[in-house]
Amino acid sequence: MAGHSQFKNIMHRKGAQDAKKAKIFTKIVREIKAACKAGAPDINQNPKLRAAVLRARQENINKDKIEEAIKRASGQSDAENYEEVRYEGYGPGGVAVIIEALTDNRNRTASEIRSIFTKAGGNMGETGSVSFMFDRLALIAYPASIASEDAMLEASIDIGADNVESSTEGHTVSTSVENFGSVRDALEAKFGAPQSAKIVWLPKTTSNVSEEQAKALIKMIDTLEDNDDVQEVFSNFEISEEIMERLSA
Repeated sequence: MAGHSQFKNIMHRKGAQDAKKAKIFTKIVREIKAACKAGAPDINQNPKLRAAVLRARQENINKDKIEEAIKRASGQSDAENYEEVRYEGYGPGGVAVIIEALTDNRNRTASEIRSIFTKAGGNMGETGSVSFMFDRLALIAYPASIASEDAMLEASIDIGADNVESSTEGHTVSTSVENFGSVRDALEAKFGAPQSAKIVWLPKTTSNVSEEQAKALIKMIDTLEDNDDVQEVFSNFEISEEIMERLSA
């Protein structure tokens, strides 16, 4: 995740922000459709829908647009049947990459993802080929101002979270996938809505990359995230501060 969070800072500074926001909204609408297909169109009864709405709010998407998306999704036809798919592989420099997608056509999505890997000089592997290098867990983020480090730690442990990392930037609560819903709801009841709450793939170890490899990886993951079917991309690469400064210039 270290590399993933770092290059996101670069991509958010790139141009065409309106187009980027439209792309994000399209992905969230797809997530809402899949959630409504799997359960009730009520965020209090449907954890997946609640997560999608939280993501939409985090992206500052208008409340009316969110409600309209839920309304449309609750009446969607059987033809709009998105399923969750995971792809794994190795990018430039041999770094591990995991892609989570929502697709209505597995063959199309697999072909597009494989092509992106190949053009970047990487290889798409079988399911399980790199996921053993990651931990699957949930992260819930709050601003530092919401509570002291001790108060957040005590509250989180009391409700069953596994760990809390606090800094001047904020608090990040980690918990198992199984306890995600209960921990998130308990934290929200005590501290209000979190900044973000989602299930992630966290690398057990990271791999340092050269400047050329970093450029290729950023380009590859930028292309992956620009794909309509791709929801999230995770990797285990680490970029040094010196290289980040040069790439950000």
